Amino acid sequence: MLEIEGSLAKEKRMQHRVLLITGASTGIGAATARAASREGYKLVLAARSREKLTALAEELGPENVLAIGCDVTSMEDQQAMVEQAMERFGRIDAVFANAGRGGSPGGFSGADHEAWREMILTNIYGVGLTLQASLPALRRSRGHVLLTGSAAGRTTIPGSMYSATKWAVSGIGYNLREELRGSGIRVTLIEPGMVNTPFFDEPPEHALEDRDIANAVTYALAQPEHVDVNEILIRPTPPRE
Repeated sequence: MLEIEGSLAKEKRMQHRVLLITGASTGIGAATARAASREGYKLVLAARSREKLTALAEELGPENVLAIGCDVTSMEDQQAMVEQAMERFGRIDAVFANAGRGGSPGGFSGADHEAWREMILTNIYGVGLTLQASLPALRRSRGHVLLTGSAAGRTTIPGSMYSATKWAVSGIGYNLREELRGSGIRVTLIEPGMVNTPFFDEPPEHALEDRDIANAVTYALAQPEHVDVNEILIRPTPPRE
């Protein structure tokens, strides 16, 4: 009986929790939206691709999902995203700053520098804007910030500007945690290894699936308030020799 009552109480709490996800239209963002929906979250899903977001919202139940077209490199878009979320649901309990762009070949010697610009703005500046736009709401809810870093942000990869941007995301997570110390807001870095997502033209071998990362996100979110999961590093199991 106590177990049933505890389960019902958890379900009631979850029905009022709101998770905002950037980069939600495909890959890790979409997989996390599906996983969080199963856990009873109301969702604010943001991405540039409105068509994919609308389809995902229909799949998950539009009454519990707000789909918003958003360029994360635009503070105007980010503020509008938060304002619409607050108008629709009245609160934001967690923000998953997941929007990102992949790298380009050529290293520092020969990569497309214009591609660098878009990647750096999205992977670093965009994360900063998401935080600045959403922190007032998160302070009110004593919420949770999750950031998509990368295993590439914990190692040295020759010529990789992408890796450098993910080192920066790790730094954002560490520094944000110190800024928010004592506020009740938790900060979690999600650091995947190779994941089979639309970043790749062909599926990589021995890669994680996007749902594996979604499971890590929902694990961190599900911890009691006194537990702050700082980092989750997820790598694929090496193949058998």
